[in-house]
Amino acid sequence: MSVEHSLLGKDTNYPTAYQPDVLFPISRAPARENYAHVDAIQQGKDWWHIFEISWLNHAGIPQVAIGRLTLPASSPNLIESKSLKLYFNSMNFTQFDSKETFIATVEKDLSLVVQAPVTIDLFQADDLAITQPEGICIDELSPERLENHPDASLLKLDTENPEDIEVQLYSHLLRSNCPVTGQPDWGTVFIRYQGKKPCYRSILAYIISYRQHNGFHEQCVEQMYADIWQLLKPEKLMVYATYTRRGGLDINPCRVSDLTWMPRPIRLARQ
Repeated sequence: MSVEHSLLGKDTNYPTAYQPDVLFPISRAPARENYAHVDAIQQGKDWWHIFEISWLNHAGIPQVAIGRLTLPASSPNLIESKSLKLYFNSMNFTQFDSKETFIATVEKDLSLVVQAPVTIDLFQADDLAITQPEGICIDELSPERLENHPDASLLKLDTENPEDIEVQLYSHLLRSNCPVTGQPDWGTVFIRYQGKKPCYRSILAYIISYRQHNGFHEQCVEQMYADIWQLLKPEKLMVYATYTRRGGLDINPCRVSDLTWMPRPIRLARQ
């Protein structure tokens, strides 16, 4: 279904009864047409943190939790974020016999929408720890050229130091826009890289070039992965973005060329 038919950017009444049919799938295929040939573009996961989860237990007492959804990048569909928020809000006044019944219901409903197995882990309200980023922060570097839309030509190898390296870089300067509402999305992006040394300034310039780009979180990460893979030709690559929360949700897509490089999901301080 086309995102133009979703509830994004529209006035909406929040449901007070369990309503799984509010979930809205978005096909991944159109955004992948330009880089379908890129190795492992469908290899990875999308992690979502859901900060506004509540349901009623068997006695009618509200229960609250933080949820972490895991969607496989190979799924045919992703889920439009506002519809997911409405879905979880529709469960606020619904009784479940147990937490396990709630989990089973969510996993069944979301798996049906994305057409692949989805899992949810629940955390108590105080239990989702803050992680410190690991790697080399490149935010203090000075790029040679700046652009406001994704420009793969910015990416370059370090010709002054042409050695093979393995490194993890990260930047807090990722910004893009929701393609429907135009609202800004902020994130930290991690790039783990093995191969001929890239120019770190060029990596930063490339990340900054998303600043006025309209794209869903998952699509931005896949475009980054594809551009770095094709332009710099690393032996191994991971691109993982941890976006800040909007509407009680944050989305954290990760794509890897080698499954041994799949990181554990994290939550950063500004999420």
